[in-house]
Amino acid sequence: MDDSTSANRRFWNQLSGAYQDRHDARIGAAPRLWGMYAIPDDELNALGDVAGKRVLELGCGAGQWARSLAAEGASVVGLDLSEAQLAAAAGAMGTDRYSLVQGAAERLPFADGGFDLVFCDHGGLSWAPPDQAVPEVARVLRSGGRLVFNVTSPWFEACYDEEAERVTTTFQRDYFGMNTIAEGDGAISYQLTYGDWIRVLRGAGLVIDDLIEPRPGAGSLNGFNKTDPPDWAHHWPSEMIWVTHKP
Repeated sequence: MDDSTSANRRFWNQLSGAYQDRHDARIGAAPRLWGMYAIPDDELNALGDVAGKRVLELGCGAGQWARSLAAEGASVVGLDLSEAQLAAAAGAMGTDRYSLVQGAAERLPFADGGFDLVFCDHGGLSWAPPDQAVPEVARVLRSGGRLVFNVTSPWFEACYDEEAERVTTTFQRDYFGMNTIAEGDGAISYQLTYGDWIRVLRGAGLVIDDLIEPRPGAGSLNGFNKTDPPDWAHHWPSEMIWVTHKP
């Protein structure tokens, strides 16, 4: 396990309890809510029918998504780097059971071609090197299987003012070359440009079917980050959901 992976594990082990206390009610308020603005999947049509499918969630956290998809009849495996997050997921599991596995997205502990769908919502593909994690996802997908994932838009990161701790209408850093974002104590998240995401996905042999830029309503507030204006994402893209499949 390299230094950044170990640091990310420590980061989420330390953060898990406070994160769930603050956000669990929002994330788990209803099935299939995407991202910082909790936009329903039935508005975005990103995930599709999961009944009877074998599904892997990269970075399952406390299992809010896993619970929803298991209730829809999917056979779900939730993978997370953090044992504290996995403990939260195990503690919240209801009658619809799903498997929990500790591991890193860049080194998936699964056989080739075992999943119909791999997905994450600001999960493993935000916290693992995409050039390593995406080929691993392609490996564990069956032919015709889909990768669907939500990550922060580079617009959002480029406009984030570290000192003010809020997103602004002014560029704070270069669009090119962000690549990694320091999260504190050695932890790292990853931020690619649109072009770099295309190259990583195509380089892993995946076909890009759609790029969804969720746009909340004019009065919608961000539940995770301070933004100026408060409905920043109504005017500029804050997130991007990539919809892909393995031929």
